[in-house]
Amino acid sequence: METRNTFIILAAVFLALYFMPVGSQLFDGAILNAFSLLHEYATQHVITCLIPAMFIAGAISVFIKKDAVIKYMGPSAKKYVSYTIASGSGAILAVCSCTVLPLFASIRKRGAGLGPAVTFLFSGPAINITAMFLTLSVLGWQIGAARIVASIALSILVGLTMAFIFKESPSGKWKVKKSAEKKDSKLYVSLLFASLVGVLLVNGLQINLLVKYSLMAALSVAAALVGVFGMQRKSSKEWMKHTWFYARKLIPLLFIGVFIAGVVMFLIPDEFIRSVAGENTIISNVAVSIFGAFMYFSTLTEIPILQALIAKGMHPGPALALLLSGPALSLPSMLAIRAFLGSRKTIAYVLLVIIYSAAAGLIFGMLV
Repeated sequence: METRNTFIILAAVFLALYFMPVGSQLFDGAILNAFSLLHEYATQHVITCLIPAMFIAGAISVFIKKDAVIKYMGPSAKKYVSYTIASGSGAILAVCSCTVLPLFASIRKRGAGLGPAVTFLFSGPAINITAMFLTLSVLGWQIGAARIVASIALSILVGLTMAFIFKESPSGKWKVKKSAEKKDSKLYVSLLFASLVGVLLVNGLQINLLVKYSLMAALSVAAALVGVFGMQRKSSKEWMKHTWFYARKLIPLLFIGVFIAGVVMFLIPDEFIRSVAGENTIISNVAVSIFGAFMYFSTLTEIPILQALIAKGMHPGPALALLLSGPALSLPSMLAIRAFLGSRKTIAYVLLVIIYSAAAGLIFGMLV
């Protein structure tokens, strides 16, 4: 069986390479655009966003008590507490749909219920404060206010719906055994998280680049010093081990997804989006929501893209739908989410984001 599968894979790769339409303007342009998007992702997001997020995820897995996560975000926690914490903690981070993934995976692994974890997954890229203020200033108060209200509402609604569809028992795997091992200093743990989260927060600020990168470098050094000199040696090794676990599981999937998204983005012309989204209809909102869900938008880039599309005739309704589904999802993030949630939950999450985003866009388009 293994020999046959290997032969089939090798044959498929050979045929794909043999019949590859090299020289075709469409094919060459799509491949070049895919590598260009990969280059942008590697230079602008991997070092400054994704790697810090991996270290934060590893730190959550080691230094955050599992019973604390279960108490405030577990399946049996009070909904108004768990969903408020989930949406609020996601809102302070200026992250994209890919950077939020290791953080989502880590809180889920520590015992967060499916609903609150999904709310955090949506809110991280969709509700970040920097994007909200920029939307208000660039796209106007109407669509800016609509984005704020709809993003918060949808993050909670998607989480509640996922928790309703895939019910979880508060017992069993959520029980926690108390450890008798010596604990790390709360002061050093707090300093570690403050430094790591500070890197993401500073990266989201619109300030002088020299000042920004100097602050990020200082915070990174501070986190490294705390990890080496402030933590137990065993804890530091566990931190690196969990960080590497998230990195090797997520980064290859994200790179593959970004490459595919780059090919698809080139093949879908802007004129098609403008023609579809010129009116506020169910079809236009659903189509735009699907487009946004599968494309990759870097943090804050959705705003100038929407500004250009609105200037060329895009209706405010579909514009809001794209503002909701675009930052929250992407093809790379779908591949990575599937690795942690499985196919059924991932498909349900993607469909909910698309449906709720389209509904919010349709309602907003009818009101303006």
